[in-house]
Amino acid sequence: MMHQLIDRKLRLFFYLILFLLLSTQISKNNNIKNNIKNKLNNVEVTGLSEENNFKVYESLEFLLTESIFFINEKKLQNILKKNNLIDYFYVKKVYPNSIKVKIKQTDLLAITSQNSKKFYIGSNGKLISINQIKDVNSNLPFVYSKSNYIDFVKLKKIIDKSEFKFEEIESFYYFQSNRWDIKTKNGFLIKLPEKNVAKSLKFVELIINNKKFEDKKVIDLRIAKNIILSNE
Repeated sequence: MMHQLIDRKLRLFFYLILFLLLSTQISKNNNIKNNIKNKLNNVEVTGLSEENNFKVYESLEFLLTESIFFINEKKLQNILKKNNLIDYFYVKKVYPNSIKVKIKQTDLLAITSQNSKKFYIGSNGKLISINQIKDVNSNLPFVYSKSNYIDFVKLKKIIDKSEFKFEEIESFYYFQSNRWDIKTKNGFLIKLPEKNVAKSLKFVELIINNKKFEDKKVIDLRIAKNIILSNE
């Protein structure tokens, strides 16, 4: 009697182990099936030109080998952040097997030159090869600087908040003393100070529009609380 009871317990234990093993295997098989089922087969990129959208798509083709549940998001973000045309982006998963990448292209603020090649300066402070943009905007101002493009973007924001019109500017000149000169399309040269630029710009529009100073083409604002006007 005792022996039969032990045999019965052993059989129950054996069936329990067998059930757990089979359940685990079924679970693994289901996971494999789900991974295959949820593998990405579509990456949609919008926001840039057709050509540049396709270039971004090509850089993200590695995603097509991944499950939508296990996307290497860090790698994806790093690739997009390295693209100088992109200001910001939004990635949306569309289940079961697609993602959408919506891009906001950086605004083109000015043109500059590096190693005899021309580039746009984007609102993200990065350089974009002119060849990446089909319709070249020749009305943008030219920036004479080999660096400090983030500082230029900051200056542009200050100008936009002032009465002085950015569209009136022909070129910018950066100096190692961390200040800028501005040349307008109607021939004025404005020497900005290192600090308090916003305050100094308040006087620029007043001077330019005052007929008393129409023969004065140089407006020197470099010295605090002083405005020096000259012909040269």
